Amino acid sequence: MQHFPDAKAVARTLAPDEPVILNRPHAAARAARFFAERFPGKSLYAVKANPSPDLIEILWANGITHYDVASIAEVRLVRSALPDAVLCFMHPVKAPGAIREAYFEHGVRTFSLDSAEELAKIVEATRAADGTPAADLRLCVRLRVSSEYSELSLASKFGCDLTEAPALLQETRQHADWLGVCFHVGSQAMTPFAYVQALDRTRAAIAEASVVIDMIDVGGGFPSVYPGMEPPPLEDYFQIIKKHFEALPIAYNAELWCEPGRALCAEYSSVLVKVEKRRGEELYINDGAYGALFDAAHVNWKFPVRALEDDLIKPEMDFAFYGPTCDDADYMPGPFALPEDIQAGDYIEIGMLGAYGAAMKTEFNGFGAAQRIIVADEPMASLYDGSRLRPVADNVVSLR
Repeated sequence: MQHFPDAKAVARTLAPDEPVILNRPHAAARAARFFAERFPGKSLYAVKANPSPDLIEILWANGITHYDVASIAEVRLVRSALPDAVLCFMHPVKAPGAIREAYFEHGVRTFSLDSAEELAKIVEATRAADGTPAADLRLCVRLRVSSEYSELSLASKFGCDLTEAPALLQETRQHADWLGVCFHVGSQAMTPFAYVQALDRTRAAIAEASVVIDMIDVGGGFPSVYPGMEPPPLEDYFQIIKKHFEALPIAYNAELWCEPGRALCAEYSSVLVKVEKRRGEELYINDGAYGALFDAAHVNWKFPVRALEDDLIKPEMDFAFYGPTCDDADYMPGPFALPEDIQAGDYIEIGMLGAYGAAMKTEFNGFGAAQRIIVADEPMASLYDGSRLRPVADNVVSLR
């Protein structure tokens, strides 16, 4: 893989006609060390956010030893890259064959579930050839919690209701060597209070079930930095989670887990695109809704942008983007602030695309090719560069 100092050097040297993914291994390594050293428990990388083998190996080398895998394909991918990693199959609805392969061929012992049907499926799929049930299952019951403090909700598809949780915890305890409770507050949680609410629901479920709990998994939702979405420092999240975890009615040696995806990989990648045409306040670029900019189109995510030409001298104005396909839905409303005199042939860097950017790319309409290059400069925003300092007086402090 080629190395360049920054996006501008890539544009000047290669003048590419196709999009270029710019990877920053040092940024991913820094994020991994931050979670490994500062989160008061174990951090599982949520592989779906970016399944790049290169990234997975960077995270491993910097202290991330556990991986949240959501499909048998992700199980195979991580196991082939990291033979010694701990894999946790955290999708609450799995095919029996996927459970069987994960357990018998890849050493997976941790599975999540949110129903009695899924519990029965796991128990049956992990039986030995002679019918003996597995004695080493580590099972996690997923609760449904609110996503009201997150930018993207994950509250409707998975998780058992609070009324259902006590009975499911009791039944799961009968089959589990090690029992956990997990939840997900939604993607890009903008306040630590999201976890306080979820842990309060967890407390209620455990108290009514009256079972021994060996692990609490607070899931993902840890944010990154985007225009208009500037969260408090992650240390505030960690401190509040730790305080409320320690007050739960759980085993004295219970573990605390989390599943960061976006927070570990958002800063890893950006994309270099070329302006193919300008029409007033709309720029036609060579990546879009069916490429790395899926979120910019479909959930109106506002990524940071910067023009890479030295001859642009006018003030910034707001633009929308069209992608390269023939589909009208290949549209990103933004707004994206760029110099008013930008034109066809100019290059733009779009930042913070390490999470879900490269992972969502397709080859629709014949587009999708993208060279990958390593750059050495800093990402366009960072939670880990020491700039996310919080004032002494703040409403988050009152929650501690």
